[in-house]
Amino acid sequence: MEFGHRHPVGFHRREFLQVGFSGLLGLGMPQILGARAVAAGSPGGLPRAMLAPRARSVIIVFFTGGMSHHDTIDMKPDAPEQIRGEFRPIETAAPGIHFCEHMPMLAARADKLAVVRSFSHGNLNHLNSTHLALTGQAQPGAFFDKIATRDDYPCYSAALDMIRPRVDGVPSGVNLPTYLMEGPLTWPGQHAGFLGPSHDPWQVRQDPNQAGFGFEGLALPAGLSVERLGRRRSLRDSLMPELDKAAARADQDPYSAQVERAMTLLLSGKVARAFDLSAEDPLVRDRYGRHMFGQSLLLARRLVEAEVPVVQVNMGRVQTWDHHQGIFRALKDRLLPPTDRGVSALLDDLAARGMLDQTLVVMIGEFGRTPKLGVLSGSKTDQVGRDHWGAVFSGMFAGAGVQGGQIIGQSDKIGGYPASRPYTPADLAATIYRSLGVDPAVELRDRLNRPIRLCLGDEIAPLYSAASVG
Repeated sequence: MEFGHRHPVGFHRREFLQVGFSGLLGLGMPQILGARAVAAGSPGGLPRAMLAPRARSVIIVFFTGGMSHHDTIDMKPDAPEQIRGEFRPIETAAPGIHFCEHMPMLAARADKLAVVRSFSHGNLNHLNSTHLALTGQAQPGAFFDKIATRDDYPCYSAALDMIRPRVDGVPSGVNLPTYLMEGPLTWPGQHAGFLGPSHDPWQVRQDPNQAGFGFEGLALPAGLSVERLGRRRSLRDSLMPELDKAAARADQDPYSAQVERAMTLLLSGKVARAFDLSAEDPLVRDRYGRHMFGQSLLLARRLVEAEVPVVQVNMGRVQTWDHHQGIFRALKDRLLPPTDRGVSALLDDLAARGMLDQTLVVMIGEFGRTPKLGVLSGSKTDQVGRDHWGAVFSGMFAGAGVQGGQIIGQSDKIGGYPASRPYTPADLAATIYRSLGVDPAVELRDRLNRPIRLCLGDEIAPLYSAASVG
């Protein structure tokens, strides 16, 4: 099964420009939708490469910069002081599992969480490791601080958009609330890579906690713009008679059904409404926390409700969790409290709305931090900082069949290396793809038409087995 960088899949700028007013009335757009339907696996088209999904959506909570496992969810209280750090562990709702004292709300929900403590890879660079975490593949031609290019592998939502294209106006992916970029360095793994910009996820570039936040804070893929979509949406009232006519004809004429889908694609406000956080109950907003972390997680829930299959929430701006200096103060005062509150509210909210069983929540960074505090070779790490460390790190999972209250894998006594089976970013990718019903073994085609397997890893099967600790 192969999926490549082919013209009929996705809207190229020239195609979208063809969709003017005449397109809304059925001229031009149906042919494009028809091509996408073929690519989606209709008779005579490409195979779907789909499996029975575990989840309808995935929310990736990304700790950009690398969250310290020692000081959060894989503490080493019996290790020497220079390794164990300042924080103390507390009991959780899951017997035998301990979290950091500054994560009391997540500790109270540990029975919903599966913690993987033996993630591992061999990279120490932020950009290369981010590509690994967000695609499951090593960055092609990787070198230190290699920025994003169109030769990169696609992020999860982009691959999903190629394999299972949408025709209903809902994007396959939204990234928020920041774009991972610092000066000339653009973090790889955030877009569709060799699949092309038409499959890029939509990108939010504003803090959802700011007054006036809305749909205008969205950066769309190439060929689309908020202004263009806004003009289409403003035509809704005047075009309602045409929408009614198209709906009435749909059962009789397949061509008319395509017209109706074209109008729905251009005029649907479902995703735009998700960005209107002012419509949310203020008490719900308060539970998430009136800060960027909390409101971004709330927006993720609203986007999942709008049927966006992959939402990535960057918990901070680039390298927010990159603690070469002052790690304990930063975690205690700035990062762990809003994360603890926001993620806990997300889990509660999804469960209360009957959505947690259909939503996989993944919490992970690109790597962990060094076991030993202090100055390391060539770094600027001070006596209360930790350097980059990919040899072992942790992640958390919840929802969509994940059995909570368990620890999967172990790190050694100082949190330096795996003490049990290591899990790789490729295994993370396979888990995400398999959860969405995508076969990780499917082949894509790069820009040179070379076959490339989507994912080389295996699903983390213990996530779905009976709860265990150790």
